Amino acid sequence: MSERPDYVMHMDVLFDHLAKIDVPKLVAECTDPWWNQTLVRVNDCVVRLGIIEGEFHWHKHDEEDELFFVLQGRLFVDIEDGEGAELLPHQGFTVPRGVVHRTRAPEKTVMLMMSKASVVATGS
Repeated sequence: MSERPDYVMHMDVLFDHLAKIDVPKLVAECTDPWWNQTLVRVNDCVVRLGIIEGEFHWHKHDEEDELFFVLQGRLFVDIEDGEGAELLPHQGFTVPRGVVHRTRAPEKTVMLMMSKASVVATGS
């Protein structure tokens, strides 16, 4: 679970290999404004589903890069000392390890995130 009460984060892997992943079903069932679920492990990485509205806190990952890929909505990836990105559906952006960043979604946004399994999704 998350360290902050407004972030609902599930670090357990929801699907095994060879299992069908139904993202629209997960989106339809979600009632939380900020929800993050690890879907599957792929080698030493994980793919997470984020359903978010609002803003995450500034943070960095010292050892891991992080990919954001928007399925629905609009996501801003802010970079502390650089140019971030506004992502629309079917657009992605990778934040390199060690870069301070945060995500913001002005409306309900559905995204996939991919990183090494060692990433702490609570953004420490």
